[in-house]
Amino acid sequence: MKVLEASNSGAKLQRVEYVGPQVGKELAIDGLKALVFVVIGIMIYLSFRFEWKFAVAGILANLHDIIIILGFFAFFQWEFSLSVLAAILAVLGYSVNESVVIFDRIRETFRKQRKMDTKAVIDSAITGTISRTVITHGSTEMMVIAMLIFGGPSLFYFALALTIGILFGIYSSVFVAAAIAMWLGVKREDLIQGERKANDTTRPEDPNFGAQI
Repeated sequence: MKVLEASNSGAKLQRVEYVGPQVGKELAIDGLKALVFVVIGIMIYLSFRFEWKFAVAGILANLHDIIIILGFFAFFQWEFSLSVLAAILAVLGYSVNESVVIFDRIRETFRKQRKMDTKAVIDSAITGTISRTVITHGSTEMMVIAMLIFGGPSLFYFALALTIGILFGIYSSVFVAAAIAMWLGVKREDLIQGERKANDTTRPEDPNFGAQI
């Protein structure tokens, strides 16, 4: 303040903040809880909408993005704050959206192309959605880069975490999630078995059924 007052007599101290070890511990615990709750919610959602193999594949692909973001922050010793935690949770939701698009295309291809094997179905689903993935991630990244450059210090690390998550999420949803689903042995019966049961109109066995009166 002495240096500031010497150069500018109108300088005033507005606020002083101190983050102690107790606050840092609470941030780590609360952040871990939030991450666990989000992961559990995503797995339940994917299990109900698709199948448990897709749920495992999707969450592993998303955690892959989170680990990379945390690795960047740990390696370069960047500041980790609540805004970065918010960015990580946003990346989780953003990445699972891309995985859901691919999984939905896989299920649709299984229904239409009954002669294709699992590898061909997944390859067709990725090929059919790759342009959408690039356009969606690219348009989002343009907004995040603008926030990174013009957002100021308060939004810098938030936008930086989003940038890392989006860039690595481009290939994780396409190559990691689908590959893990294929490695887990997903097949056509896993996705259409429930529909087959719902559409089953077999008549009950009746020894007198069809007999003429």
